[in-house]
Amino acid sequence: MINRRSLLLAMSPVLVLPAPGVPDFRGKTLDGTVFTKTSLKGRAVLIQFWATWCGYCRRDQPAVEEVAERYRDKLVVLAVSVREERATVLSYLQRSPRKSRIVLTRDTNLVDVFEPRGFPYYALLDAAGRLAGEQPGAGGREGLRELLARGGV
Repeated sequence: MINRRSLLLAMSPVLVLPAPGVPDFRGKTLDGTVFTKTSLKGRAVLIQFWATWCGYCRRDQPAVEEVAERYRDKLVVLAVSVREERATVLSYLQRSPRKSRIVLTRDTNLVDVFEPRGFPYYALLDAAGRLAGEQPGAGGREGLRELLARGGV
């Protein structure tokens, strides 16, 4: 049964909803740093799901690295290499170094939490750990800027 309040909300042109929560996650970077959703609270978190073979990921890599450096005091960038072996990722990083925190699928549950369907795929959490936005596909510097703005970065 629809009550008057529900009807008015449905007719409203703008409905403001709280940012959706994100399940707990955990992981470990290639350098051995352990993180959890709780340990990252207080800083926004940009999660990039990528693969070494992905041309679009390579194209976006300078923009992601620029963001990681520029906002290092208020943003954590986790670059999750999806379903690739450690040796493959390390070999790639020798040719194309990254400053972002690199995470392997086997060392985190982030792939299960976000279920990326293509690469690159970005998820942004605000400083409270809520999902502020997602971006499927490469967006370059402009796309990342827009995504970060949604999270108050």
